[in-house]
Amino acid sequence: MIGLLQRVSQASVTVDGECVGKIGPGLMVLVCAERGDTRKEVDALLAKLLSYRVFYDGDGKMNLNVAQVGGGVLLVPQFTLAADTRSGTRPSFTPAAAPALARELFDYTVERARAAHPVVETGQFGADMKVALVNDGPVTFWLQVAPAPQAANAAALASKANTASAASQEST
Repeated sequence: MIGLLQRVSQASVTVDGECVGKIGPGLMVLVCAERGDTRKEVDALLAKLLSYRVFYDGDGKMNLNVAQVGGGVLLVPQFTLAADTRSGTRPSFTPAAAPALARELFDYTVERARAAHPVVETGQFGADMKVALVNDGPVTFWLQVAPAPQAANAAALASKANTASAASQEST
């Protein structure tokens, strides 16, 4: 799971001209599920981002988390964070989770965030979203929780098996 966390003065998401999520001061987090991710990675990422100390204390040090400052959290699904940009000029999205799994994990992220934090707003999965924000600082952090090697290997093996099965069906 990837979370691109930005400390904001305000942020909002608009879909088809309608505001679907809006917060004042807090965190705007772009969220991406990668192949092999499970609810375990969601739980770990969410625990980290809700406790990440990016707000200033009385001494001017980043020692406070979003709950300690009473900030909001705006979660925005964004599969492009998983892009492989190592070669060429067109990104590959192979590292991203399949859309059905990504939606399930995003919905779970929102559910768990709302259970743990009082102000949680969201973007809309699969929609063409217009995201507006005022990055405070700017303060931006890339948080990533990689799946356990077993889960990643199992996902890779399943993908290879599906590809082999599809190829054998095409040749018959």
